[in-house]
Amino acid sequence: EGTPMTDGKSKSLVAYHEVGHAICGTLSPGHDPVQKVTIIPRGQAKGLTWFTPGEDPTLISKSQIFARLVGTLGGRAAEEVIFGRAETTTGASSDLQQVSSMARQMVTAFGMSDVGPWAPSSDQSGDMIMRMMARNSMSEKLQSAIDREVKRIADEAYQVALQQIRDNREAIDEAVEAIMEKETISGDEFRAIVEKYTEIPAENKKFLAKAAAL
Repeated sequence: EGTPMTDGKSKSLVAYHEVGHAICGTLSPGHDPVQKVTIIPRGQAKGLTWFTPGEDPTLISKSQIFARLVGTLGGRAAEEVIFGRAETTTGASSDLQQVSSMARQMVTAFGMSDVGPWAPSSDQSGDMIMRMMARNSMSEKLQSAIDREVKRIADEAYQVALQQIRDNREAIDEAVEAIMEKETISGDEFRAIVEKYTEIPAENKKFLAKAAAL
């Protein structure tokens, strides 16, 4: 555990960022449930939101990956909606890298896009693929199609995250107030706040029930 933050504005911004992750994850069907949310720093992170892993982390559906994209972008979306685009921070840099990586995997490794069920051969290194693309105009077109599709998926997930933040301000504000006071809240505490204002997707509640039975 790190040292609690004392600067009021930074503490508030981190709280909204983490609650953004938590609310978008909680309300995205297929997302893993929140385990806890904290604004006590750990390493480079000013705050963290933990999620309980699913039943089989090696077998994940397209909708579950998209839900993770939305949850990952929830922090940046909260910063933009609550504080304005000009006040968004570098705190989301690792989130954005993670989103870019996940979206690209959806396209190039899992065949989960309009590009089609395609993936580079496993025995081709990245350098070799880049050299082949430099010589082959068709490969350049494919790379452009991949880039466009990765951006489309990430943009779509961000729009969902922004809307979830806008639609759930009361729940977000109450959760932030609780975290500002206690600095760490459990997933159950967070969900109790959310359920005062909106319904948690049935798919996510079903997973919670299974986890509680274990």
